[in-house]
Amino acid sequence: MSLFGTAGIRGPVEEITPALALEVGQAAGRPGETFVVGRDGRETGAALAAAMEAGLESAGADVYRLGQVPTPALAFASQGRRGAMITASHNPPTDNGIKLFADGVEYDREAERGIEDGVTEGVPLASWEQWGDSERLEVLDDYRDAVADYVDAQFSDGEGAPLAGLSIAVDCGNGMASVATPQVLERLGAEVVAVNASVDGHFPARESKPTPETLSDFSTFLSAAREDGSAFDLGLAHDGDADRLVVLGPDGDVIHEDTVLAVVAAHYAAESDADDPVVVTTPNASARIDEQVREAGGRVERVRLGALHEGIARERRAGDADTEVVFAAEPWKHIHTAFGGWIDGVTSAAAVSALVAEAGDTGTLREPVTERPYRKVSVDCPDDAKPDVMADLESELPAAFPEAAVDTDYGVRLEFEDASWVLVRPSGTEPYVRIYAESDNVDALIGDAREVVEATVADRS
Repeated sequence: MSLFGTAGIRGPVEEITPALALEVGQAAGRPGETFVVGRDGRETGAALAAAMEAGLESAGADVYRLGQVPTPALAFASQGRRGAMITASHNPPTDNGIKLFADGVEYDREAERGIEDGVTEGVPLASWEQWGDSERLEVLDDYRDAVADYVDAQFSDGEGAPLAGLSIAVDCGNGMASVATPQVLERLGAEVVAVNASVDGHFPARESKPTPETLSDFSTFLSAAREDGSAFDLGLAHDGDADRLVVLGPDGDVIHEDTVLAVVAAHYAAESDADDPVVVTTPNASARIDEQVREAGGRVERVRLGALHEGIARERRAGDADTEVVFAAEPWKHIHTAFGGWIDGVTSAAAVSALVAEAGDTGTLREPVTERPYRKVSVDCPDDAKPDVMADLESELPAAFPEAAVDTDYGVRLEFEDASWVLVRPSGTEPYVRIYAESDNVDALIGDAREVVEATVADRS
């Protein structure tokens, strides 16, 4: 597909236009169906949402307009109906996008292909008497209450608020977490200081994508608080639409995303009553996840990046009455399957905070996890060159590493006898080829793989 990437439709607004949103709405809508439509805080969101609503209504669907909401709140509201979120997630403010949901779950590839075919070939409008209508729907209060109730039930010992006494700093990044995460954490009993907590589609405080580099000011804020004696127990940071979560210790250091994933996954596996608790993750996720889940009595299965919802469905179909998919996650993004089928950074913020409260501090929480050296790098690669580059790498990388076992299901993954591994895959949202590696000699492994990737890109560019 050319329209949909690994996370819906996304790109610069010169490409993600109101005309495109109208066509997608017309392709997605059907007489008698109901959609909820929301948007993040980007400047271009209002026009794109209006065009999406017009497309859906002219195709016969009724629309509930949610206004500015986090993507997980839109997904929550799409339960029992369909949803369209106007967001580019962690991309820069010059971008925007469209993400579609059905009953709280992202559209799968088959559904996306149907939309893409409709946009390409055109679809007839509904007859005039079947055109849909729209009205405003407030969902934020219900969503925040539902998150707080879920975390209270899942992570509390029943003796008071689960976050009582916990001091948390939250960097909302001028994104939609501003209207959800601080409020949920406070309801659960935490003392919360929120920074960059006004919604602004220009993202003036920092880039929307939370990384150790873009969070440098927030890290300094945390470490300064520790030095002056008013330390926070942890820091949390979100992207523009609040589906991603980054966790920081009280010293301001970013806790590796796979360690966070491993801790939460192990909790769910250990707490499950099922004989076969399953965690779904992606090929770029660390082996530390497998180790923690296995010790907790569960198993890990992998699915391509951007397809956690498809992996959940696959494992449920393949399992039996003793199987339960207890958690699904890729780095930075988590699906709490007992709560819903969508990626939810707000719920993750509350769940991680509850686990820190139970452990006493972030150091104790992460202590059981073996954190081997892990690196991720990006190699510039034009989008139109990615298919040829990846096809070449399926032979070039095994030739460069003849001692490795090779898996080409989700990119090119090489596994070595000492448990080291390297994964090369194209970014679905940016002009890069990503290289991920975990090894005691990770710099050398990354360096060798990068030489092969860069040479292959140069040959194809």
